[in-house]
Amino acid sequence: MSRIGRMPIAVPAGVTVDIAENNQVTVKGPKGELKRVLPAEMKIEKDGEEIKVTRPNDLKKMKSLHGLTRTLINNMIVGVTDGYEKRLEVNGVGYRAAKQGNKLTLSLGYSHPVEMEDPEGVEVTVDGQNLIIVKGIDKEKVGQYAAEIREKRPPEPYKGKGIKYDYEVIRRKAGKTGK
Repeated sequence: MSRIGRMPIAVPAGVTVDIAENNQVTVKGPKGELKRVLPAEMKIEKDGEEIKVTRPNDLKKMKSLHGLTRTLINNMIVGVTDGYEKRLEVNGVGYRAAKQGNKLTLSLGYSHPVEMEDPEGVEVTVDGQNLIIVKGIDKEKVGQYAAEIREKRPPEPYKGKGIKYDYEVIRRKAGKTGK
């Protein structure tokens, strides 16, 4: 049986979880509300202050969906209580980030500034000129937007210039050597 799938999900105080037909799960908490339709084959039960996910049979597809369904519900609960955050660093001479309203403007060594509009449900702040903090309650949206920002100029291995996550370590390479 799935180790992750069989673990019960504790529902903290101040969070309400509603399970409607077709496995539409709505989670309301102090930071907001999230809705998601989960695989119909999975059986989601609310048992007091915890939620349990069970699968109908041991087919490979059901085993995969079991852990996934449990993790998605858990991520929704964590999102409405604590929220998610990704931190990106902009490294390089002349590389900088600025924020005006809901537009993020990046100067990344191109002939033009790169402008990005914040998606709904995601908040972006710029700390100094080289630290971008992406926050939100939906783990998927936060991760996706952070990945899109990083994609504008991924870090390169020779000088370490580009946009990287704060925990990311860039393996450096030696440059060309003369005779």
